[in-house]
Amino acid sequence: MTVSAVGAMSAVSAVGAMSALRTAGAPPTVRRSGFTIAADGAYAACLAETVTPGGSGGPEGGGLLPERWTLAGPEPYAVPLPGRQPEEPGTQVLPLAGGRVLIRRRVADRHDLALLHPGCGELLVGSLPCGDVRLLPPAPGAAYALGHEEHGDRTGIWRVHGTAGAGLELVMTVPGRCTGGVWLDRAGRLLAVDRELDGCTKAVAADLHTGRVSPLLQITADSDDRLLLAEPDSGLLLLRSDATGEARLGWGVLGSRRPVRFPDALRVPGALLTPVAAQPGQILMPEASVVALRAEVPGGAESLALWRPGERRLHWRASPPGWLGAAGMWLPGDELRLPYAAGDRGCGLAAYDPPASWPEPVLALSEGAVVQAPARPPAPAPSARREWCVLPLQQAPLAGARAG
Repeated sequence: MTVSAVGAMSAVSAVGAMSALRTAGAPPTVRRSGFTIAADGAYAACLAETVTPGGSGGPEGGGLLPERWTLAGPEPYAVPLPGRQPEEPGTQVLPLAGGRVLIRRRVADRHDLALLHPGCGELLVGSLPCGDVRLLPPAPGAAYALGHEEHGDRTGIWRVHGTAGAGLELVMTVPGRCTGGVWLDRAGRLLAVDRELDGCTKAVAADLHTGRVSPLLQITADSDDRLLLAEPDSGLLLLRSDATGEARLGWGVLGSRRPVRFPDALRVPGALLTPVAAQPGQILMPEASVVALRAEVPGGAESLALWRPGERRLHWRASPPGWLGAAGMWLPGDELRLPYAAGDRGCGLAAYDPPASWPEPVLALSEGAVVQAPARPPAPAPSARREWCVLPLQQAPLAGARAG
């Protein structure tokens, strides 16, 4: 198994290029879902289902089992994790530092959380009696979950691993039903969630240290504005909003009053673009940070698109065969790496270099709504620790949404 770079695509049409990537052959013997990479990139976890040839009804699944991937060694490899029985659809797994995997299962009217480790069995962490519970993306040193309480219509943010004592800890509550979840800093303090309240969905920022909730996206009064990705070094935010009359991808800058922009480059007819990862290390330079996006067309054909906010075009790349959903890893000082599992190629990470360097752009910002976000302080000295605070910023109306 080789970790290799994948070359650039020469086709001009995105849809045509992705359609050309369809591959023939036997279906995979294992289907994987929910692939998630740990905060430090050392491990990953997913649910795996062994598929056996069936009769006229097609392939038959053999039940979902948790699987852990080790990514820090010279060659990635996967091992099954212990379980009393096959998992139900909707079960979540979350890789932790040190190799353990947190699992969330729905059991009757509660959600059980347990720790799994190869050869060590299962350790119950606790249960949440909420109607809906979702594990949040990995954070350094801890794991969190959203638990929505239908009575009272509020969502609790729970620390489910890394607490000072044993068991689960309610960190704070947010009015409304919260979904999604994007970390706005690298310390695991500021969390963005998409809150549904009064029939409208807006991203808000929750400070887990102070318990305060602050507006994050307020593009128009009645638009649905969801945050998809944040890159803390550059301050780049990727979002999806229907403020222009249709759901479109846009970008803004964390802690800035600069307007949200909806580039034409991110509007590809017939394809669904999903942000995967953003290039770290571009300190306070959001226009220079490369964003990796998964492009999918009806029928399942997919490709990789690389994009800089300072440019007006996408750079197309062939995605690795067996790419595991919209998953990717981009660590500081490293290449973009996409996980795959494809038949005789086994499992691995395909590496991609960012597009060639580009001249420093001069951007003419259009009028529009601002990203309301935690205020960004001046860049500290290299030895200083960046401090964050959540400040409520006033809403600005959308005078006219124009493509950038």
